[in-house]
Amino acid sequence: MKVRTGLAGLTFAMALGIAGPGLAADQCVGPEGPHKISVVVTGVAPIQGEVAVTLYPDNARRFLAPKGKLLRARVKATPRVTEVCFWVPEPAYYAIAIYHDANVDHDFNRTIVGMPAEGFGFSNNAPTRVGLPSFESVRFRAGAGTTQVPISMRYQR
Repeated sequence: MKVRTGLAGLTFAMALGIAGPGLAADQCVGPEGPHKISVVVTGVAPIQGEVAVTLYPDNARRFLAPKGKLLRARVKATPRVTEVCFWVPEPAYYAIAIYHDANVDHDFNRTIVGMPAEGFGFSNNAPTRVGLPSFESVRFRAGAGTTQVPISMRYQR
C-alpha cells in the first residue's frame, strides 16, 4: 500500500520523486565541469528496481522541498554497490537524499502507518530516529576534483 505523509506541508515522496530515464553508473548528471560528487550506495536489497538520488544545494529551506533540488538521478539497483555521479559548479556544501524505488513507481512508498516501505538514506549516513534528519546532519563539503560520498541504504523492516 502506498501512503504519503507530510512534514510541514511537504511530502517526502514529492521531495524525492524522480522523473526521467535511468542513467548508467558511469554517467555524471549536470553540466560537465572540473568538480564532481560520486555517490556510492551500499546495502540495496533486494537487487531490483532503481535507486533515486537527489542532490541539494547548501540551503536548509531547499532540502527535501519540492523544486529544492540541484540535480536528480535514477540508476538501476546493482549488486554490492550502486553508483551515481553529479557534476557540480564549485567546491561547496551540499546534501544528498536517496531511496530504493524497488517497484519503479517513482514514489517513496510508505506503510499504512507512515513508516518507510522502501529503503532510504542520506549523506553522512545521518540518523533518522524520529522523522527526517536535520539539514546540518546531512550537509557535507565537496572539495575540488572528485568527492566520494558513501551512503548506506536503510530499511524499516
